[in-house]
Amino acid sequence: MIKDYKNKKVAVIGLARSGVAAGRLLKNLGAEIFISDSSINDKLKELAKDLIKDGIKVELGKHTIDFIRDKDLVVVSPGVSDKSQAIIWANELKIPIISEIELAWQNCLAKVIAVTGTNGKTTVTSLIAEVLKASGKKSYALGNIGTPFSLEAGNLKPADFVSLEVSSFQLERIVKFKPQVAVILNLTCDHLDRYKDMAEYLSAKKRVFLNQDQNDYLVLNYDDPALRALAKEARARVIFFSSQDNPYNLNPNQLAVMAVARALGIAEDICREVFRNFKGVEHRLEQVRLLKDIEFINDSKATNVDSAIWALRNTRRQAIMIVGGRDKNSDYGVIADLIREKVKLLVVIGEAREKIRSALGGVLPVKEASTLDEAVNLSYARAESGDCVLLSPMCASFDMFENYEHRGRVFKKIVNNLK
Repeated sequence: MIKDYKNKKVAVIGLARSGVAAGRLLKNLGAEIFISDSSINDKLKELAKDLIKDGIKVELGKHTIDFIRDKDLVVVSPGVSDKSQAIIWANELKIPIISEIELAWQNCLAKVIAVTGTNGKTTVTSLIAEVLKASGKKSYALGNIGTPFSLEAGNLKPADFVSLEVSSFQLERIVKFKPQVAVILNLTCDHLDRYKDMAEYLSAKKRVFLNQDQNDYLVLNYDDPALRALAKEARARVIFFSSQDNPYNLNPNQLAVMAVARALGIAEDICREVFRNFKGVEHRLEQVRLLKDIEFINDSKATNVDSAIWALRNTRRQAIMIVGGRDKNSDYGVIADLIREKVKLLVVIGEAREKIRSALGGVLPVKEASTLDEAVNLSYARAESGDCVLLSPMCASFDMFENYEHRGRVFKKIVNNLK
């Protein structure tokens, strides 16, 4: 479905990667663009300069009603909540609001496989794209994985495939978004700073199959009772994956990819070959350096407690663990037993450090650091041969960094500069 945006006035809220990509796509479609961001910093100022040169109007450091009034459409970036003043004005003025992935989908001719869930989205999205390539299809890994959907949407052809990582935030504002294959990997506590409870969080996630019909596929985790029950709500053909039906001893992420391959008619041996050669994704249990037999591991993508649990279960060495950032209303107590078993020292940073210390301080020694640099150096000083220093924060990054990728890159730079 291609929508005509020529000469339409469109406000884009949020000047992150997806906001910039949405603005440029709309500009190419002939719309008049207004981008508004409540933040202001040097990076945003540089982005704004480039956009203004291209005839896009930008405001930083505030939202003004003039950027919203008389617009035909508002496109919202995933980090912008309904409590934003810009969204409140748009609702009061009865202006339609859509997400960036809705905009991109409306202007995309390729087949879309949408992957959501609490954990594992990036790995599964990457693996699906690699399996598609290995089967001879042209594929793109887009969305929350790093490259916004809008950046490539207008260039794709009907024979192409998009493996699309989608968050619950992005799904909140879809209208007609309809992937040929939708995948929900798992559901654990996360984003409870945005959603009032797990039921509301699940409601956002299951919008991924809202518009599917009998010609589409929905891949669900049979081992999760809440997800298994969604099959009753689906109009699409449901394919389950389960660790109970696992002759090749695959992990849940790989089982989900196998299920997608079945939906697309791709042979299992192609999947297994991709799994054998897959090197993993950046910022997810990424080995950075081995120094004096101390392993430094970048797991910055662990932005919730469940991700950190997965990291510890897959770490062979005793850990000095760097945690903290912006709290997401998480219960850190659930990791206490595993930390007692696998971690010798906890180094806490960021806004959540007092809450984490309160939850885990009785379990093991806890040290505070004011910066990530200080945390890494403190960890290195306390580590012994055979240990690992694990950055697995359990928190969002936005108190100190632009995003989890920025946090991971800073960690790697600090580690690689250690003497």
